[in-house]
Amino acid sequence: MVQRTASVRHSGFTLVELLIVIVVASILVAIAMPSYQAQVRKSRRTDARNALLDIAAREERFLSVTNSYSAVPTEVGYGGLAWPQTVTNGYYQVTVTIPDPNYAGAGPSFVLTATPIGVQTSDTACASFAVTQIGRQSALDSNGVDNSTTCWGT
Repeated sequence: MVQRTASVRHSGFTLVELLIVIVVASILVAIAMPSYQAQVRKSRRTDARNALLDIAAREERFLSVTNSYSAVPTEVGYGGLAWPQTVTNGYYQVTVTIPDPNYAGAGPSFVLTATPIGVQTSDTACASFAVTQIGRQSALDSNGVDNSTTCWGT
């Protein structure tokens, strides 16, 4: 009687196959991660823009009642006793500057400025945002160069 031996098949991956998968995954992560981080920084700029426009609207309401702008956060609905204030998700700090109307000679005015804090400081393309009482929106990069179109654009 002839006895047949059953062929045993081992399933699994070889070490070479596993290493190839790890190398390919590492390359994909190395390419995708900087792009992802840049998009996250860009999306956080919305926090600064929204905060500045919100405070500007609150300042205009305050002006309509008191005939002056306010340099006190609580008068426009923000907590704290003085500017700067950290806003929304904590990536930007907003400062309100109210020039002396007697010195300026042009009546009441304000300049709102948002600067990144924490991890958002790596956003060198939009290092600060600003809005004035006439609605002028501006932004500077980390070198002080006007980058308003990029930073305030959609």
